[in-house]
Amino acid sequence: MKKIFNKKIVAYLLTAVVAFSLLTGCGKATETATTQSEAEDTKSKFGKIDIPALDGSLCGAPIYIAYEKGFFEEEGIDANLTAADFETRKIGLNNGNVPFVNGDFQFFSSAEQGIDMKVIGGMHYGCIKLIVRNDSDLPASTSDPEALKGLKIGVDEVGGTTFQVASVWLEENGVSAKQENGEATFLPYSDGNLELEALYKGDIDVAAVWDPLGDIAEASGKAKVLVDISKDEPFAGKYCCFYYASTKVLNENPDEIKALYNAVLKAQAWINENPEEALDIIIKGNYSEVEDKELAKKLIADYEYETQETLGSHDVKGDVKYFAEELKTIGYLESDPQEFTDKLYKELK
Repeated sequence: MKKIFNKKIVAYLLTAVVAFSLLTGCGKATETATTQSEAEDTKSKFGKIDIPALDGSLCGAPIYIAYEKGFFEEEGIDANLTAADFETRKIGLNNGNVPFVNGDFQFFSSAEQGIDMKVIGGMHYGCIKLIVRNDSDLPASTSDPEALKGLKIGVDEVGGTTFQVASVWLEENGVSAKQENGEATFLPYSDGNLELEALYKGDIDVAAVWDPLGDIAEASGKAKVLVDISKDEPFAGKYCCFYYASTKVLNENPDEIKALYNAVLKAQAWINENPEEALDIIIKGNYSEVEDKELAKKLIADYEYETQETLGSHDVKGDVKYFAEELKTIGYLESDPQEFTDKLYKELK
């Protein structure tokens, strides 16, 4: 009887241990599954969103960093960074396939022509410079417009952003940028390096170039910066680049737009605090070609990205109105600047 009793006890204990193990194991599996499920739910709250951002620009760093540092994911966005040209971006904004992009005031004329989008926030100060040869005696600003008449100015494309910047600069200094008036000549160069060579050879007097070409030219000793739109008049203290949202998405799913904007604001604050690490990420990810890390670090600092903490301290709507006024002056907008601004700008609540 004793052996039978012991066998019964052992069998009972073994059964209890197995049952406990199974329960414990199930508990862990359930807990893990729940945690994974919650993570997936957070990441896919707004589903997969294509963001056209792969254009090689250094100033587009916030979107790269928001992706790499997980800020999009924190906001419930499964972000997919894509490459897209200007036409694809604006059409996507209009039909809602592209909910959110960063861009400069070149989008303004598209908005006037009916592309349904809104400026929802500022991004940074300028990323374009006007440069001249070292032996040039051209002034950045003058009360004598005759000193600036007859210039040959290189741009990336006639009608593009560098063209518009150079045109605003001329008009602010009393020189007509309208081609029919013959006071300035614009020559397009699709390759910025070819534009620099044209400057060095004397084929053009001024080169309007995107960063970092102006700084590279200056560092080479062959040129000097005439106007840096991040700090020189008439552009000083104004954001040239903004975040645009599809009006369709903004109306149908405003929380999605807020999440996208929150993610880049987090990234911008992080970049401001960690510029060197941000550059390491950009270089490693091949988002932008960076040959001179110290130069790139300086450029990122000069942009002074907007953050959650600085929201409201900068008059983004005022910047939109300023560029609307200037674009009307050079013939690229027809609308009343104030009415245009009121329609295009929308502050996120």
